[in-house]
Amino acid sequence: MDIDFSFFLVAATFITGLIWGAWALWLRFQPDIGEDRQEPVVVEYARSFFPIILIVMLLRSFLVEPFRIPSGSMMPTLLIGDFILVNKFTYGIRLPVLNNKVVELGQPARGDIVVFRFPKDPKVDYIKRVIGLPGDRIGYYHKQIFVNGKPVNQTVLGEYRGTGEGEDMTGAVLSSEELENVTHDILIRENQPSPQGEFTVPPGQYFVMGDNRDNSNDSRYWGTVPEGNLVGKAFFVWMSFDWSNGGIAFSRLGTLLK
Repeated sequence: MDIDFSFFLVAATFITGLIWGAWALWLRFQPDIGEDRQEPVVVEYARSFFPIILIVMLLRSFLVEPFRIPSGSMMPTLLIGDFILVNKFTYGIRLPVLNNKVVELGQPARGDIVVFRFPKDPKVDYIKRVIGLPGDRIGYYHKQIFVNGKPVNQTVLGEYRGTGEGEDMTGAVLSSEELENVTHDILIRENQPSPQGEFTVPPGQYFVMGDNRDNSNDSRYWGTVPEGNLVGKAFFVWMSFDWSNGGIAFSRLGTLLK
């Protein structure tokens, strides 16, 4: 879906620019007609929409892109119905549609919340938290993460009370997790089985997990994320809307993600 919309923006920019440019070029070689000739409707529309579409394409391709959270896999950090902004240049500048990196600016850090194209179906966008970097050994045993043999600290905060579409997570254990320099909350279902084992992250790939540990389809199930699949780093909640919880959640607007 992301690739299709990117293609639409690029194609629309090219077509409107081509129509407007072709008309201007044609007028230039028709001195007897003059520039005051009435523009055809298609040229008028192309001239009006070209700069708008171009700006949207540039912003979305190289700066920020909006996404909507459709599931509860990142609760309690992100709720169903959150609308977020994703920084598109943190991990390098990529060409739209082709997704080839043309400028290297940085790499994901442990704890980053990243949007990426799902390796099993690149047309689908996923959002998870980076747990393992290239070369890391990531263990997951008894609901706890181990990074290169060292356990990641967890502190139980109490029982989680879900609301709206996330109400079914009421009763889960709410804990705080210290993932190097990032402290964030997670949800755990103590009696729900989860995959265990140790995984070695290949070069150029990342091990990701959802904060809702027992309700997340992540690297524990399907493997790691290639660097080329990264879309960007999520950093901001600009809107949160849940019909089953009264509509707009004003308290979440402007939330900075960590």
